[in-house]
Amino acid sequence: MARTSKKAAPDYKAASRQWLESNFGGRKPTINDVADLAGVSKKTVSRVINDSPLVNKATRDGIQLIINEIGYRPDPQARGLAFRRSYLVGLIYDNPNPQYVVNMQLGILDGLRGTGYELVVHPCDRTSDTFIEDAKKFIELQKLYGVVLTPSVSEDERLAEVLREIGCAYIRVASIALDMERRMIVTNDRLGGRAAAQHLAELGHTRIALIAGRRSFRSARERRAGFEDGLEEHGIDLPPEYVLQGDYTFESGLARGAELLDLEPQPTAVFAANDEMAAGVLQALHVAGLVAPQALSVVGFDDFQIATRVWPRLTTVRTPTREIGMLAAKRLLDADGDHPGLNQTKPRLIERESTQRVPKH
Repeated sequence: MARTSKKAAPDYKAASRQWLESNFGGRKPTINDVADLAGVSKKTVSRVINDSPLVNKATRDGIQLIINEIGYRPDPQARGLAFRRSYLVGLIYDNPNPQYVVNMQLGILDGLRGTGYELVVHPCDRTSDTFIEDAKKFIELQKLYGVVLTPSVSEDERLAEVLREIGCAYIRVASIALDMERRMIVTNDRLGGRAAAQHLAELGHTRIALIAGRRSFRSARERRAGFEDGLEEHGIDLPPEYVLQGDYTFESGLARGAELLDLEPQPTAVFAANDEMAAGVLQALHVAGLVAPQALSVVGFDDFQIATRVWPRLTTVRTPTREIGMLAAKRLLDADGDHPGLNQTKPRLIERESTQRVPKH
């Protein structure tokens, strides 16, 4: 069987010589000429010119050789534009769950490691009248290379439009696709809600309650829709009185959990749309002298650290937030879209001690 030979490395010197020999009119070389001769994008040439660390040594040396051989000189004005951007990546967020923000930051830092880029963060209030103006000012003052937007900021089309207008690269993390594929990391929260419903249905529960997440978050609506879909698939109703409004906080889970215990008939299981609220439900049970899952099976969403630091440990839907942050950073720095990589993640249910089969009476 014939051996497959490796692809030969580009002969940058020969390519440069051929260009010089064919340039009878003495035309001034352009960045497009350099990119064509090197077999790379204009963005890659620009990165070499501006000493970006995102180009490997072999490609960098080859591009620099072509630049020297054909006498290409960058336009000083164009180069000035390039230097308006710093080696900073921003994270813009409005999220009541501190662990989500921490995990996202760690993931972004994973993705930036070794690139020379650093992370700066901008907490904000999406309901503020100056939200868009403040975000734009943050980007322009820091001269950011690009930004990662997380829910619910990522769901704001006004901000995305401003970023496109000012030419700032961005990645939106959201439960569904809201933008071009190269600008998205999609978390598919609806699938997670369906998985929670399926788990409780398979345990024999039919009186199942829901503590919904913050209304302004698309993720909350997607998780609820998936949960309702899953219950419907198993022929289980979700009565209005079994749907309580939470706020993605421990305190709201505690308050709504206490209300669940006053319902008649009392549900045998509850899906809380994030782990913070699910932990609040466990606390409400403790205050009432009860314990999960004997009194109430509890399912959360996220699988953050709190899920394994409460007792009983939470059955929950895992979303790989740190991995999402890493994917977002890598996708952001690959602005050319030459190697876009993965832009979808899939939640999955992690079964622990907070759920059990419906008690037999």
